[in-house]
Amino acid sequence: MYKSKRGPMNRPPSGLIDSEFYTGFRSDIENESVSPAYKLRLFALFRQIEKEFDLLYQENQNLHDKIDLLNEKLERDTFDKPDCVDFDANLSKALTKKLSSSSQKNKTAHKLRAQTSKIVSSFKAPHFACGLIKEYVGHKDGIWEVSVARPGVPVMGTASADHTACLWSIESSKCLLQYQGHAGSVNSIRFHPSKDLVLTGSGDSSAHIWQAALNWDIPKGHSSEEELEGDELDDRIETNKASTLRTPFQELSGHTGAVSAAEWLAGADQVITASWDRLAILHDVETGSILTTLTGHDQELNHTSTHPTQKLAVTSSRDTTFRLWDFREAVHSVSVFQGHAESVTSAVFSREDKVVSSSDDRSVKVWDLRNMRSPFATIRVDSPVNRLSVSVNGLIAIPHDNRHIRLFDLSGQRLARLPRSSRQGHNRMVASVAWAEEQIFGVNLFTAGFDRRVIGWSVISMKD
Repeated sequence: MYKSKRGPMNRPPSGLIDSEFYTGFRSDIENESVSPAYKLRLFALFRQIEKEFDLLYQENQNLHDKIDLLNEKLERDTFDKPDCVDFDANLSKALTKKLSSSSQKNKTAHKLRAQTSKIVSSFKAPHFACGLIKEYVGHKDGIWEVSVARPGVPVMGTASADHTACLWSIESSKCLLQYQGHAGSVNSIRFHPSKDLVLTGSGDSSAHIWQAALNWDIPKGHSSEEELEGDELDDRIETNKASTLRTPFQELSGHTGAVSAAEWLAGADQVITASWDRLAILHDVETGSILTTLTGHDQELNHTSTHPTQKLAVTSSRDTTFRLWDFREAVHSVSVFQGHAESVTSAVFSREDKVVSSSDDRSVKVWDLRNMRSPFATIRVDSPVNRLSVSVNGLIAIPHDNRHIRLFDLSGQRLARLPRSSRQGHNRMVASVAWAEEQIFGVNLFTAGFDRRVIGWSVISMKD
């Protein structure tokens, strides 16, 4: 299982009562020599407790939705009607206040700039138009990660706590292939950059490489499944039935704890895995052998990612640091970066040779590879951040524990927030996001969460 940030369990349970605990408790009762009537009474009480918790959870969700609606209305009102009176009052107070020392001057000037920036930002037009396009539903438990195949392949992949990984047709929202080779929660999924191979990491302490050769082409002249008729439609439906795969092409072992993430290394048939055993391992894909064991982190590893064109990798850990590993030379080097106050949940490369890191400390930091002594930009948010993604044109999609997804640029400027209400958006924690390199049937951003759904969004610049 993939470790929860909030406790020893891998994930929040599907219901409010943990199904694994309930099953184990039920087994213990059945093994005890108690009367059938007593057993039935206990099971009835459990069902009643679970029902009460479900009702409380639903009431809590409804209250959250009302708060979100009020916040959205407040944001719209602020955008439509900037409070110029307060702006003038604050400006006048700041300019006429008597300053007794240079430190007071600097403090007041900083406060004035912050107030002015906040109010002036309300005059700015939205940078991006964001809309929900598609939903992908089928997993039986929370989704830990979403990933998009290489350009030209209209397929998206998901890794779930239900012990499976799925490949989806982006256009039809159908599950094309379900991988069932793992014995634990599937925590990570990544497509090979040029081959029909998929890499998954799991709570069973292994990473698997499996074949993903699929026929997802639609007959020429048709843009959607609904346009097909007769036998042609029947053939299409039959083709779209999810296939099941249970045997990997290669199994990568060596860890003694759950594998939280795995990624392909650029320009080589190699894979790097990150685990709860505090180690990262570099594997050879062809033989499955261990090439290098990477040590140094003091606590469990949450994530790993690689540079798109160079043999560089970063590993993120609960020890509040992330490490940059350089495999370009025969003897690899490592650099340690300390910029967060809590667990680092992910760190990814951008095309502009920057690293973007996220943390439970409610911040995202942008680092320049040419000068990693301090962050290039820091983004402060209102909720812990999970596995983020950076687009080819430098847009940062930030998924939150509080169910929101926000967009920033690499300079730290806020650009947009994806719509979230009772009718659209996620209703549980958003665990992962992934950009597509191009619009695929109107979708270029995918988000996944513990509500067992993936949502496909259209994010378009207002300039376009």
